[in-house]
Amino acid sequence: MCVVKPHVLRYWEQEFPNLKPAKRRGNRRYYQRGDVIVVRQIRGLLYDQGYTIDGARRKILGTNKNGGSKKLMREAIRSAINELEHIVKLLEPKK
Repeated sequence: MCVVKPHVLRYWEQEFPNLKPAKRRGNRRYYQRGDVIVVRQIRGLLYDQGYTIDGARRKILGTNKNGGSKKLMREAIRSAINELEHIVKLLEPKK
């Protein structure tokens, strides 16, 4: 869903304090919707926009005081919605 390998997710969990998936029996991680949004934000900042780990961490934690983290969250949600709408169109039966 996020096109990120498991070992990368584990690393990001160490680097980004707001990425905390629930752990269940056997130490298995369960990523909920909020976690997926954070992962997609991190991925976009690192891979698409060229941020460093430190820069992406600052951007996500909202060190700028003008509501940047809320804007980033809205952008990530819009992006996810657009991708899901595209997938729905692909799955619709052709006439």
